[in-house]
Amino acid sequence: MTHCYRVLEDVALADAAFEASGDSPSELFRAAAQAVIETLANPSTVGQSWKRTVVREAPDVSDLLFHWLSEIVYIKDAEGVVFNGVIAQVEQRLDTVWYLRGTLTGESIDAVRQELRSDIKAVTKHLYEVRQEGGKWFARVVIDV
Repeated sequence: MTHCYRVLEDVALADAAFEASGDSPSELFRAAAQAVIETLANPSTVGQSWKRTVVREAPDVSDLLFHWLSEIVYIKDAEGVVFNGVIAQVEQRLDTVWYLRGTLTGESIDAVRQELRSDIKAVTKHLYEVRQEGGKWFARVVIDV
């Protein structure tokens, strides 16, 4: 299982950016979600009293990843939570629809106990890219903080 992400410096002044990669779409989605999660808070300071499963589908993998990451930001805002873990299973069905089943764990925001980092406002389409090269999957994502 190989998935990772790295922060991109000097992409935009008011934004943060990262590249994520994985050996499969599922690993790419986990890596990208992990980058978002770690931008929000240090996961090792966040408990596991909260859990949510997200199910989405889209006509292409690029749209599905964008909606997945945007959903994480929405849940953070709507429910006042930060996250410590993520699972993502992605598959293409009937060669026409991409399907995601993702699970997030975390807890309510508590600035006393948790190491909070940046408050992400949105995932943007600025420089957004998802691609497959030589059997690996890559994404570049800019987030508005």
